[in-house]
Amino acid sequence: MLATKHQNILDNAVKANHERRFYSQYPEHPKAYGEEAPAKGAANFQAMLQQPFDQLLQTGSGSRVGEEVSPYTLEPLGITYPSTPVNELVGKASGAARQWANTPVTNRADVLTDSLERIKSLFFEIAYATMHTTGQSFMMSFQASGPHANDRALESIAMGYEELQRFPAEQSWEKPMGKTSLQLHKTFKAVPKGIGLVIGCSTFPVWNSLPGIYADLVTGNPVIVKPHPKAVLPIALAIAAIQQVLQENGFDPHLCQLAADSSEQPITKALCEHPDVRLIDYTGGSAFGNYVETLQGKTVFTEKAGVNSVILDSVQDIDAVMQNLAFAVSLYSGQMCTAPQNFFIPEQGVNTAAGMLSFNEVAQKLKDAIAALVNNPKMGAGTLGAVQNDATLRRAQDAATLGGKVLLQGGPVVNEEFSNARVCSPTLLEVSSADHNIYEQELFGPVILLIKTKDTDHSIQLAKQMAQQHGAITCGAYTTDPVVKEKIAEEMNSVFTPVSFNFTGFIWVNQHAAFSDFHVTGGNPAGNASFTNQEFIIKRFVWVGNREVVGS
Repeated sequence: MLATKHQNILDNAVKANHERRFYSQYPEHPKAYGEEAPAKGAANFQAMLQQPFDQLLQTGSGSRVGEEVSPYTLEPLGITYPSTPVNELVGKASGAARQWANTPVTNRADVLTDSLERIKSLFFEIAYATMHTTGQSFMMSFQASGPHANDRALESIAMGYEELQRFPAEQSWEKPMGKTSLQLHKTFKAVPKGIGLVIGCSTFPVWNSLPGIYADLVTGNPVIVKPHPKAVLPIALAIAAIQQVLQENGFDPHLCQLAADSSEQPITKALCEHPDVRLIDYTGGSAFGNYVETLQGKTVFTEKAGVNSVILDSVQDIDAVMQNLAFAVSLYSGQMCTAPQNFFIPEQGVNTAAGMLSFNEVAQKLKDAIAALVNNPKMGAGTLGAVQNDATLRRAQDAATLGGKVLLQGGPVVNEEFSNARVCSPTLLEVSSADHNIYEQELFGPVILLIKTKDTDHSIQLAKQMAQQHGAITCGAYTTDPVVKEKIAEEMNSVFTPVSFNFTGFIWVNQHAAFSDFHVTGGNPAGNASFTNQEFIIKRFVWVGNREVVGS
């Protein structure tokens, strides 16, 4: 059994959770992992293609499934995974639960941190797997599914490590009663709630899944991971690493199981509704997320769809702002839950250091910035990545039929490395504030709406309304007026939406940093949970106290 092998990492992570300063245990630069790692990862990924995935230590009687297709080559990966019946998955998890639940959190946290170190050795395999299932660029795939996901997982471990030691394990309790006293021996135990289910998404299969997986495990619960059938390999690699470390330390690898299924025969509802599944983490569309939230007897953590806004009031440097926003909307073709969609711009325009720019001039600036980025041979294809699936591509292609005025029509962009890549540049539409039917919905993918408002107050009102009624994960705002800034913060925060003010340069509204930024607040319809606050941890276990009279 590991003792305190990773105590320094855990102590630093706990400290970082409190301080909210920049902290990263896993550097986001590929060079930090050795010169040979990228080529080795690429070779290992290629060796997995057209083969059964055989790295898992779980057992089961089911057949095999696999339907992943690369958004870059449009060719099937040809990898198959075990498709285990739901009752077997649940039974294996139940069988593994007791030993893990009775293991002190210090040991659990150490073993789990060790598993992150094992995953670290697979960052490049996972990066290529993410790239060829989600369509993210290689660099985004590496950073999001590797260092950033590991940091988010460590954040969960550290939060659990601290919360599970909040109260003493035992206490001698004495109540004075005149000439005598009443003495009790009390014990306090954090009892895990039961089997956890983590439901993954097709665009961020690792980043969105690891926090819930590790939150379940650190609090003593076994976990079943149900990935999206079109993005299995990235999280399968992580699960295999977790299983290997668990087994090496004397634990049942079925504490963390992969539950692969197919689009034709999904098992997600059967898992959700199984009476022994007590915890559910879900990332994906709102329709299924709303269903998950209605399930009785379950503790549910959701990240669903939101309609993210940008409020433009006044700026110092309009060109710097538009370059920043062009990158934000183009990054991974708008397929990020944090990507901005609705741009609220007053009809009189936006004030700049060089004077007032009309609405049309602002629109033209954004159009030009997007066009310059996507047509840049060195940056365009790499920033856009590839569109994960045909439904998102059709939504982007059909955006012009939504209504409004087409300012910029999206279309194919050449990727010199992958000639068949499913790439589509953003479509930019101008609509009026009366066009609620167009902008009161998430248009997932490369679709941006410029909404003409009466004034900034009207913009704030509409952005607030969108967040309150439809959810929002992010909000960008640009103003040089401190009074306006305070009003935007007050109004958007009142509907539990964070605001990123005046971003230019190499920081974008899409990005959330582990150990500092809370990802989703849990306060509006975009989701009921947050990576990673205390509630994300403490709802996974229950404090139970026992008492005994001393000397009895």
